[in-house]
Amino acid sequence: MSNTKKIAIMSTLVLLLAVTAVFNFVLAGTPADAAADGSVQEDYFTAFREERVTTRNEEFLQLDSIISAYAADSAEYEEAVAQKQRMVEVMETELVIEAMVKSIGFTDAVVAIGADSENINVFVNSSELTTENVTKIFSIIEEELDVRNGNIVIMPIYAES
Repeated sequence: MSNTKKIAIMSTLVLLLAVTAVFNFVLAGTPADAAADGSVQEDYFTAFREERVTTRNEEFLQLDSIISAYAADSAEYEEAVAQKQRMVEVMETELVIEAMVKSIGFTDAVVAIGADSENINVFVNSSELTTENVTKIFSIIEEELDVRNGNIVIMPIYAES
C-alpha cells in the first residue's frame, strides 16, 4: 500500500474518532442535563475531564500505532511524534491554566485548547462572571499562551459544590 493511501486511511480514522467522541459527548447528554432550578448537574466538570482523557487516550493509541508502523526516519513517524508532543504540551498548559483559574477563587474550572487552532474554551464553576474575573482569566491565558487575538470563550457553568 502506498504512503498516500496509508495517510488517507489514518486521516479518515482520526476524523472518525473525533466524530465518535463528539457524538458520545452529545448523546450522553451530560452538559445538557439541567436540574429543576436550572443549574447543571454537579458532575459536569468530572464528566468533561473523563471524556477529554478518554478521547486523548484513543488519540495516543492511534499515534503509537503509527509510530510503531513506520521507520524512525520516515515523515509519517516524525509527524506522529510531533503531534504526540504537541498533545502533551496542550495537556500540560490546560492543567496549568485550570489551576491558575481556580486560584483566583473559582471552585472548579476546565480548559480546552484546540490542538490545530487558536480556540481556547474556559468553563468555570460560577453562576455568573464579573468583568474583573473575565479580565483575570484573559490575563492568565495571555501570559501562559502568549495569545492576544485567539478565539477565547469563557463560560460560567454553575454546578453546586
